[in-house]
Amino acid sequence: MKLGRLNHIGVATPSIADSITHYRDVMGATSISTPFDLPEQGVKVCFVDTPTDTGLNGTQIELIEPFDDASPINGFLAKNPAGGQHHVCFEVPDIAAARAEFEGMGKRILGPTRIGAHGTPIFFLHPKDMQGMLTEIMETPIDH
Repeated sequence: MKLGRLNHIGVATPSIADSITHYRDVMGATSISTPFDLPEQGVKVCFVDTPTDTGLNGTQIELIEPFDDASPINGFLAKNPAGGQHHVCFEVPDIAAARAEFEGMGKRILGPTRIGAHGTPIFFLHPKDMQGMLTEIMETPIDH
């Protein structure tokens, strides 16, 4: 497995609206996407872009808010009511090959490969197999 680009850091939040205000007013973010629903994943999502000097896409902050009472991040927010870092996401060129490699190493994959918020295939690796971090693996977007 070869480490790919850090695409985003997922931050669970009880309120995307409040988090947008924080990143805009406190952190000086100037490029923030419009929030959208991903009901199949149980979350509302918004991306905060970080600036780069290269003109290429920088690492993003992915704000995730529970979509409903069945959201998988409700447990995280119950333990961390103010929200916080939820996961890290790395890009790979071939999601199927990456999944096979992680499975071959005995890493636990949480659920099937599915389409993520960037419109590309993703899967998650169990934190206990990834030094305590929930880790998302995503196929590099075509427009990257």
